[in-house]
Amino acid sequence: MNKSPTPGETPSELIDARILELDDWRGEVLAKLRAVIKKAVPDIQEEWKWNVPVWSHHGLICTGESYKKVVKLTFAKGASLEDPSGLFNSSLEGKVRRAIDFPEGCTIDERALQELIRAGAKLNAANSK
Repeated sequence: MNKSPTPGETPSELIDARILELDDWRGEVLAKLRAVIKKAVPDIQEEWKWNVPVWSHHGLICTGESYKKVVKLTFAKGASLEDPSGLFNSSLEGKVRRAIDFPEGCTIDERALQELIRAGAKLNAANSK
C-alpha cells in the first residue's frame, strides 16, 4: 500500500488497511504493537505520514514500518529516552532516533514497550510547554 489518504479515509482506517495488506506475521505484529501503543497512552493520536503508521502525543512518538524481515518501531526522540529493558536494537548510533526491530516469531515485552511509549509522550509534553 503506497498511497496517501483520500477523502473519507482516516489515518486509523489506513493503518487497518496496512495490517490487512501485510497478510502474514508482519500484519499480526503490527496489530499487536498498535494495541500495546494505544493501551499505553489511550488518547494517543494515530496519523498516516510517509506512507506509514505514526503515533503522536504532543508531537511524534514513533512510526511503524514493515519490511521483509522485521516490523520496526522508530522512536523520533529515542536517544533521549531511558531504555532500562534494552528494547532498542536498531539505529543505535543515531543522535536522535532509536528503533526496535521485531522479527518473525519475536516476543513483545508489552510492559517495557508501554513504558517507552509513555516516556515518549511525557518527553513530548514537557517540550511542548
